[in-house]
Amino acid sequence: MANPASFRDPSNWGDGYELAIEVGSTKDAQLQTLLSALWRAAGVRGCFGRREGEPDEQDEVPCTVASLTEHTHLLGQVRLPTGQLTVCGCTAVRGGDDSSDWLDFYIPTGALDKAGIAYEDGRPFFRSAVIDDWLAGIAMETFQQVPFSLGLVGWMVSGGADASALAGEMPTKRDMGYLLPRGGVLHYGAANT
Repeated sequence: MANPASFRDPSNWGDGYELAIEVGSTKDAQLQTLLSALWRAAGVRGCFGRREGEPDEQDEVPCTVASLTEHTHLLGQVRLPTGQLTVCGCTAVRGGDDSSDWLDFYIPTGALDKAGIAYEDGRPFFRSAVIDDWLAGIAMETFQQVPFSLGLVGWMVSGGADASALAGEMPTKRDMGYLLPRGGVLHYGAANT
């Protein structure tokens, strides 16, 4: 039987269904605080730097920006809202001097396939209302601990918008989910196109 929680199975990996968070800073301390809060909010099991061995076959790495820099992705397992355990990962897109950093938490589409999550609906991009709402809930819980400037939910959405261009206004037509803070409260606009 296919196991969506197996690290060693290469078919579990691939493109990611993401919660991409624009940190609003390029400072390691801010990124670290957000990474720790996100890992807790998602209920990730373990923190590993390699997918070539199962979690019980390798040592955990610290859930830190230093580990993220060293391994480029931090990996774990997470329980989907359907109850299925799957692989998950996180990576950072560092903005440098020109823009803020992004922290991307993802479930690979290969694992979603094996978990029985339907995420295609005939549109030219992937969408799953179940996963969208679950990732938005993780973002809401994370935001309560560590405010951020923007969150995006959907398939490969990192950098698909930026907080400064939105200027606090939620788009009316949305091909991905938006999590936009206003007045200290995070508002969620689900994908609607």
